[in-house]
Amino acid sequence: MSRRTPRNRAQRDLDRPARERYATRSLTFEIGGDTCRGTLYLPSGTPDPPVVVMGPELGADRSFGLPAVAERFAAAGYAAFRFDYRGFGDSGGSDRRIAPVHHREDYDAAVDRVRRIDDLGPGVALYGSGLGALHALRAASDRRDVDAVLAITPLLDGRALLRRRAAKPFLAAMATGVRDATIGRLGGGRTVPIVGGEADRAVLTDPGAKRGYLDLVDRESTWRNETPARSLVSLARARLGDRIEDVHAPTLMLAGDRDALAPEPAVESAADRLPSSTYVRMPADHWSVYGADFEPAVGHQIAFLRDAFDA
Repeated sequence: MSRRTPRNRAQRDLDRPARERYATRSLTFEIGGDTCRGTLYLPSGTPDPPVVVMGPELGADRSFGLPAVAERFAAAGYAAFRFDYRGFGDSGGSDRRIAPVHHREDYDAAVDRVRRIDDLGPGVALYGSGLGALHALRAASDRRDVDAVLAITPLLDGRALLRRRAAKPFLAAMATGVRDATIGRLGGGRTVPIVGGEADRAVLTDPGAKRGYLDLVDRESTWRNETPARSLVSLARARLGDRIEDVHAPTLMLAGDRDALAPEPAVESAADRLPSSTYVRMPADHWSVYGADFEPAVGHQIAFLRDAFDA
């Protein structure tokens, strides 16, 4: 049996399923004049499996922790499709802006793409972690053909995330973002780090965020720790709000009790507003669900999928 060597620091000690338990296939779909690319995992010996559509975390590409999750889903009998947003990873588009509106559109297009694959059954679940969970939940609120949602350490309010920094750094960061939104499209705009310190006006500045995030970067990735500063403005407008009550598909809300980015009380409060939710609180931080706490985290996810599709 063949096994892959994990390509990022956080997951090097994970137990990966044998390669014979699933097949992979490259898929593309068109949106907004650009080509999005992704990888479909098909479980061996499971005809017409349901599929989990997986979008990356804030500013990330599909290699950041998601392959290990997709492999485990496939080994459990579920297909998985992890894709890159426009402008990130292998997808087309030159603007590497963190653009929640566009990313939600990408989720919709990814679901439409897997709907056209004959090897898959009718069941569809949406998966997102961090800001990806906001996109997945918003897409689910707009559709009635989604059977389940997995929201892992979900970030559901971009402005609240940015406001956790001190007042002066917050105002400085937003001023940089507004300036870039005004002149950046004309060329010569400013970039900011995706993860860094408050003085850098980075998107994520919480203690431990930089190390946890960078430990998930694939060693062969061309990812760069930068995004147009106007991403800050886009993120400040990203909020699920009352739309959460329109998500009627059964939803797993998984919170880490040491998560500084998606505090556990906020996740629990959101879970209480969902029409049909399974709330799980586990000892983890925002990043460890892909590393040190991967096994219990993925165990909860597979158990939820079994309840959603096999019950």
